Amino acid sequence: MEKKIIDDSNLIPMSTYIRQTWNLPDTDIKSYSGLTLAYIGDAIYELIIRTYIVEQGNAPVNKLHKQVVKLVKATAQAELYHNIKDKLTEEEAAIYKRGRNAKSFTSAKNADIVEYRTATGLEALIGYLYLTGQIKRILELIHPLLVDIGR
Repeated sequence: MEKKIIDDSNLIPMSTYIRQTWNLPDTDIKSYSGLTLAYIGDAIYELIIRTYIVEQGNAPVNKLHKQVVKLVKATAQAELYHNIKDKLTEEEAAIYKRGRNAKSFTSAKNADIVEYRTATGLEALIGYLYLTGQIKRILELIHPLLVDIGR
């Protein structure tokens, strides 16, 4: 069965729809800190990964959770970044660096500081792309990770 890609050129970004629904002020996304972008990016990344895993078929929740954890941990995110870094635009690379270089007061339980900061940079990039309505681009960037696990 042929899979169709949705033409999202006429779709309203979810973040815009949320702002309009609750009459929230428009904010210049570029004014957000790297950690704020990473905060929302972490949730979007996990939502995409959870959706991908669930769409593979029904399974016990514990099994689903174990699959998701392997893909959302800092080491997996850092590895994904290294696989896609040459595909980033200058603007995307700058957003990544803002997230990576942000001074966080937390650290990952099972990753070293370099992996953690790399993952934070990736999450900041995903957060930025989400808030600017570039979901298709997020999926393009995450695609290599999902192709690897599908093998």
